[in-house]
This record gives sequence, structure tokens and C-alpha cells, in this order.
Amino acid sequence: MIFTNVFITSIIAATAAALPHPNAVRRDATATTTSTSASSTSTSTGGSLEIVNNMDSTVYMWDTSSESSAMETIDSNGGTHTESSWEINSDGGGISIKLSTSESEDSVLQFEYTVEGETLYWDLSSINLDSDSEFITAGFSVTINDDSCTTASCSAGDSDCLESYQQPDDVDTNSCSTSAKYTLTLG
Repeated sequence: MIFTNVFITSIIAATAAALPHPNAVRRDATATTTSTSASSTSTSTGGSLEIVNNMDSTVYMWDTSSESSAMETIDSNGGTHTESSWEINSDGGGISIKLSTSESEDSVLQFEYTVEGETLYWDLSSINLDSDSEFITAGFSVTINDDSCTTASCSAGDSDCLESYQQPDDVDTNSCSTSAKYTLTLG
């Protein structure tokens, strides 16, 4: 997983500062459960992350740091969840949004990010995702409303997608403005 010490020690120095960090905290969200950490600040720049669940299964979600937040759900067949602000960890860490098709965090797809100034460094991680996961069966992608930014797409059935971290030392981090709208589509 990107937040492990193995990753921190194995990533090349030129990209280490841009990657999500190990001490992430929860950010404000518009969903059934919302909490924030006293050691973080929220930055409202007009940017957001919308997660769209086009799969036939409910998706379970946790925002994580050293511990996971309360579990939230995203309904199947078009259910959405919107994170309307980016969180900045006071100790420089990043955020990981873990997604699962069960109430367990054993097999998760992750959207990870770190805010640095007006730049959002982000990635998808499949490191802790089982090869027979419904996310892999259905495919997933991140689009951004800014055409100058790199997006990511993993086709249905691609268990070794090159646009999602498969190993801790992969270099799949992207960057774009914190004011952009990001859409993570599942299925």
C-alpha cells in the first residue's frame, strides 16, 4: 500500500514529495457520516471529488489516515458521493479514500491525494485490491474537468492496470489543480 514504510523508503526522491503521505486525516464530505480531525484544515478551492457507483453492488467507503473514518455507503446503479473540499494534514500527510464492495477493508480500491499549494497530487491504488474484485470486473476511471490534466482509466477485467498502483514502487502519481472537479467512476 502507498502509505507503508516500504513505499516511503523505495520511492525515488524526485517524486517522494508529490505522493500522498502516511499520516493522512479525514476531510469534509457530503454523505451520511461526516467528521474532521482537529489536526487538519479544509481548503475550499472550488474543486471536488465525485464518486459515481455504476455497479450493481453497494460500495463501502472510508477516508483514512492512521485509522479509518466511520464507514459510509454509496448506493448501487448510479449512487454518488461528493467530497466538496480538500483536506490538508497539518503534519504534511495525505488522504486515502478506500472503496470496497463489502463491509471489510480487506480488498480495497484507493483514491489517494496530497494537497501542495494549488496542486493536487493524486493516484489510484490497486495494491490492496483482490484480482477477482468487482471493481476490476467492472473497470474504473478518473476524469477531470480540466483537459490539461492527466486522467486514469482501468478497463473492465484489467487486473494489472498500468494506471493504478500495483506495487509500492510504481510511479503512477498524477497532478492537477485543486480547483478542478475530479470524477471517479466505478463501472
